[in-house]
Amino acid sequence: MKTTYKHLGLTALAVALAGCAMAPTSQQVDEATKRILKSSFSEHGIAKLDRLEQDESNRACSESLGQPLDPKQAQAIEAANLKTVKMPSDGQFLGDWKAGEKLAQNGRGLTWSDKADASNGGSCYNCHQISKEELSFGSIGPSLYHYGKLRGVTDPASPASKAIVEYTWSKLWNAKAFNACSGMPRFGHAGILDEKQLRDVMALLLDPKSPVNQ
Repeated sequence: MKTTYKHLGLTALAVALAGCAMAPTSQQVDEATKRILKSSFSEHGIAKLDRLEQDESNRACSESLGQPLDPKQAQAIEAANLKTVKMPSDGQFLGDWKAGEKLAQNGRGLTWSDKADASNGGSCYNCHQISKEELSFGSIGPSLYHYGKLRGVTDPASPASKAIVEYTWSKLWNAKAFNACSGMPRFGHAGILDEKQLRDVMALLLDPKSPVNQ
Protein backbone atom coordinates (compact mmCIF):
# COMPACT_ATOMS: atom_id res chain seq x y z
CA MET A 1 0.00 0.00 0.00
CA LYS A 2 2.76 2.47 0.90
CA THR A 3 4.51 1.98 -2.41
CA THR A 4 1.26 2.69 -4.25
CA TYR A 5 0.64 5.85 -2.27
CA LYS A 6 4.20 6.99 -2.85
CA HIS A 7 3.64 6.60 -6.56
CA LEU A 8 0.51 8.72 -6.25
CA GLY A 9 2.44 11.27 -4.24
CA LEU A 10 5.18 11.32 -6.85
CA THR A 11 2.61 11.95 -9.57
CA ALA A 12 1.10 14.81 -7.61
CA LEU A 13 4.51 16.34 -7.08
CA ALA A 14 5.42 15.93 -10.73
CA VAL A 15 2.42 18.07 -11.60
CA ALA A 16 3.19 20.62 -8.88
CA LEU A 17 6.80 20.81 -9.92
CA ALA A 18 6.16 20.80 -13.66
CA GLY A 19 8.89 22.62 -15.48
CA CYS A 20 11.43 21.97 -12.73
CA ALA A 21 14.43 19.87 -13.59
CA MET A 22 15.00 18.73 -9.99
CA ALA A 23 13.34 15.46 -8.97
CA PRO A 24 11.28 15.52 -5.74
CA THR A 25 13.04 14.44 -2.58
CA SER A 26 11.92 11.53 -0.43
CA GLN A 27 10.65 13.97 2.17
CA GLN A 28 8.56 15.80 -0.44
CA VAL A 29 7.08 12.50 -1.61
CA ASP A 30 6.19 11.55 1.98
CA GLU A 31 4.56 14.93 2.59
CA ALA A 32 2.59 14.67 -0.65
CA THR A 33 1.51 11.15 0.31
CA LYS A 34 0.18 12.39 3.65
CA ARG A 35 -1.73 15.18 1.95
CA ILE A 36 -3.29 12.76 -0.54
CA LEU A 37 -4.31 10.34 2.21
CA LYS A 38 -5.92 13.08 4.30
CA SER A 39 -7.74 14.53 1.30
CA SER A 40 -8.93 11.08 0.13
CA PHE A 41 -10.40 9.94 3.46
CA SER A 42 -13.27 11.37 5.43
CA GLU A 43 -14.76 10.41 8.76
CA HIS A 44 -17.79 8.13 8.66
CA GLY A 45 -19.33 6.65 11.78
CA ILE A 46 -16.66 5.06 13.97
CA ALA A 47 -14.01 5.31 11.23
CA LYS A 48 -12.08 8.45 12.19
CA LEU A 49 -9.09 10.14 10.58
CA ASP A 50 -6.85 9.04 13.45
CA ARG A 51 -6.60 5.72 11.60
CA LEU A 52 -4.17 7.43 9.26
CA GLU A 53 -1.75 8.04 12.12
CA GLN A 54 0.89 5.35 12.59
CA ASP A 55 2.57 4.56 15.86
CA GLU A 56 6.33 4.14 15.96
CA SER A 57 6.15 0.39 15.34
CA ASN A 58 3.98 0.62 12.22
CA ARG A 59 5.89 3.61 10.90
CA ALA A 60 9.23 1.82 11.10
CA CYS A 61 7.86 -1.20 9.27
CA SER A 62 6.21 0.91 6.57
CA GLU A 63 9.40 2.86 5.96
CA SER A 64 11.38 -0.36 5.61
CA LEU A 65 9.33 -1.15 2.45
CA GLY A 66 9.38 -4.87 3.12
CA GLN A 67 13.06 -5.07 3.95
CA PRO A 68 14.21 -6.52 7.30
CA LEU A 69 14.63 -4.00 10.08
CA ASP A 70 17.97 -3.46 11.75
CA PRO A 71 18.13 -6.17 14.45
CA LYS A 72 18.55 -3.65 17.26
CA GLN A 73 15.59 -1.61 16.01
CA ALA A 74 13.45 -4.75 15.72
CA GLN A 75 14.38 -5.83 19.24
CA ALA A 76 13.53 -2.39 20.60
CA ILE A 77 10.12 -2.43 18.90
CA GLU A 78 9.36 -5.92 20.20
CA ALA A 79 10.42 -4.99 23.74
CA ALA A 80 8.24 -1.87 23.68
CA ASN A 81 5.22 -3.84 22.47
CA LEU A 82 5.78 -6.61 25.00
CA LYS A 83 5.40 -4.03 27.76
CA THR A 84 1.86 -3.29 26.54
CA VAL A 85 0.63 -6.84 27.11
CA LYS A 86 -1.95 -7.15 29.88
CA MET A 87 -2.66 -10.56 31.31
CA PRO A 88 -6.29 -11.49 32.17
CA SER A 89 -7.55 -9.33 35.01
CA ASP A 90 -9.09 -12.36 36.74
CA GLY A 91 -6.25 -14.75 35.94
CA GLN A 92 -8.48 -16.89 33.71
CA PHE A 93 -7.02 -17.54 30.27
CA LEU A 94 -9.62 -19.84 28.70
CA GLY A 95 -13.29 -19.29 27.97
CA ASP A 96 -15.73 -21.06 25.64
CA TRP A 97 -14.21 -22.60 22.52
CA LYS A 98 -17.60 -22.59 20.77
CA ALA A 99 -17.79 -18.82 21.17
CA GLY A 100 -14.17 -18.69 20.04
CA GLU A 101 -15.05 -20.49 16.80
CA LYS A 102 -17.78 -17.93 16.09
CA LEU A 103 -15.29 -15.13 16.67
CA ALA A 104 -12.76 -16.78 14.37
CA GLN A 105 -15.41 -17.01 11.65
CA ASN A 106 -16.63 -13.44 12.13
CA GLY A 107 -14.91 -10.84 9.97
CA ARG A 108 -17.15 -7.91 10.91
CA GLY A 109 -16.19 -4.88 12.95
CA LEU A 110 -14.48 -1.48 12.99
CA THR A 111 -15.95 -0.32 9.67
CA TRP A 112 -17.79 2.97 9.19
CA SER A 113 -21.12 1.13 9.06
CA ASP A 114 -20.62 -0.70 12.38
CA LYS A 115 -22.03 0.75 15.57
CA ALA A 116 -19.55 1.86 18.21
CA ASP A 117 -20.91 -0.65 20.73
CA ALA A 118 -20.99 -3.57 18.28
CA SER A 119 -18.77 -6.56 19.06
CA ASN A 120 -15.91 -7.15 16.64
CA GLY A 121 -14.99 -10.46 15.13
CA GLY A 122 -11.50 -11.93 14.99
CA SER A 123 -11.54 -12.82 11.28
CA CYS A 124 -8.97 -15.49 12.12
CA TYR A 125 -9.80 -17.74 9.15
CA ASN A 126 -8.78 -15.00 6.75
CA CYS A 127 -5.16 -15.85 7.55
CA HIS A 128 -5.12 -19.25 9.26
CA GLN A 129 -6.37 -22.77 9.03
CA ILE A 130 -7.87 -23.53 12.44
CA SER A 131 -10.48 -26.28 12.68
CA LYS A 132 -10.44 -29.19 10.26
CA GLU A 133 -14.13 -28.75 9.46
CA GLU A 134 -13.63 -25.34 7.86
CA LEU A 135 -12.37 -25.75 4.29
CA SER A 136 -12.17 -22.05 3.42
CA PHE A 137 -9.22 -20.35 5.08
CA GLY A 138 -6.27 -18.12 4.29
CA SER A 139 -2.62 -19.05 4.21
CA ILE A 140 -0.96 -15.75 5.12
CA GLY A 141 -0.40 -17.11 8.62
CA PRO A 142 0.60 -20.61 9.72
CA SER A 143 -1.91 -23.38 10.28
CA LEU A 144 -3.25 -23.42 13.83
CA TYR A 145 -4.85 -26.85 13.54
CA HIS A 146 -3.82 -29.00 16.53
CA TYR A 147 -2.30 -25.84 18.06
CA GLY A 148 -2.59 -27.00 21.66
CA LYS A 149 -2.13 -30.70 20.92
CA LEU A 150 1.16 -30.18 19.08
CA ARG A 151 2.45 -28.16 22.02
CA GLY A 152 1.54 -30.81 24.57
CA VAL A 153 -1.22 -28.83 26.27
CA THR A 154 -3.40 -31.52 27.85
CA ASP A 155 -4.37 -29.36 30.82
CA PRO A 156 -4.12 -25.61 30.18
CA ALA A 157 -4.31 -24.91 33.91
CA SER A 158 -1.28 -27.04 34.73
CA PRO A 159 2.10 -25.46 35.55
CA ALA A 160 3.61 -27.37 32.62
CA SER A 161 1.37 -25.46 30.19
CA LYS A 162 1.91 -22.02 31.75
CA ALA A 163 4.58 -20.85 29.28
CA ILE A 164 2.62 -21.68 26.10
CA VAL A 165 -0.65 -20.36 27.56
CA GLU A 166 0.90 -17.02 28.49
CA TYR A 167 2.74 -16.82 25.17
CA THR A 168 -0.48 -17.43 23.22
CA TRP A 169 -2.34 -14.78 25.20
CA SER A 170 0.51 -12.30 24.68
CA LYS A 171 0.64 -13.04 20.94
CA LEU A 172 -3.08 -12.42 20.60
CA TRP A 173 -2.81 -9.27 22.69
CA ASN A 174 0.07 -7.75 20.71
CA ALA A 175 1.75 -9.79 17.99
CA LYS A 176 4.45 -7.16 17.49
CA ALA A 177 5.88 -8.17 20.86
CA PHE A 178 7.31 -11.21 19.08
CA ASN A 179 7.67 -10.02 15.49
CA ALA A 180 8.28 -6.31 15.03
CA CYS A 181 6.61 -6.14 11.61
CA SER A 182 3.95 -8.78 12.15
CA GLY A 183 0.86 -8.26 10.02
CA MET A 184 -1.34 -9.89 12.66
CA PRO A 185 -3.85 -7.52 14.30
CA ARG A 186 -2.93 -6.44 17.82
CA PHE A 187 -6.25 -7.65 19.17
CA GLY A 188 -5.88 -6.64 22.80
CA HIS A 189 -3.58 -3.67 22.43
CA ALA A 190 -5.77 -2.08 19.74
CA GLY A 191 -9.00 -2.87 21.58
CA ILE A 192 -10.30 -5.04 18.75
CA LEU A 193 -11.26 -7.88 21.10
CA ASP A 194 -12.06 -7.61 24.80
CA GLU A 195 -10.86 -9.97 27.53
CA LYS A 196 -13.86 -12.29 27.25
CA GLN A 197 -13.43 -12.59 23.51
CA LEU A 198 -9.71 -13.26 23.87
CA ARG A 199 -10.41 -16.00 26.41
CA ASP A 200 -12.84 -17.62 23.97
CA VAL A 201 -10.27 -17.57 21.14
CA MET A 202 -7.71 -18.97 23.58
CA ALA A 203 -10.09 -21.84 24.35
CA LEU A 204 -10.51 -22.55 20.64
CA LEU A 205 -6.74 -22.92 20.33
CA LEU A 206 -5.87 -24.61 23.62
CA ASP A 207 -8.86 -26.41 25.11
CA PRO A 208 -8.34 -30.18 24.63
CA LYS A 209 -12.09 -30.45 23.96
CA SER A 210 -11.93 -27.96 21.10
CA PRO A 211 -12.20 -29.55 17.63
CA VAL A 212 -8.90 -27.81 16.87
CA ASN A 213 -7.16 -30.30 19.13
CA GLN A 214 -9.09 -33.42 18.19
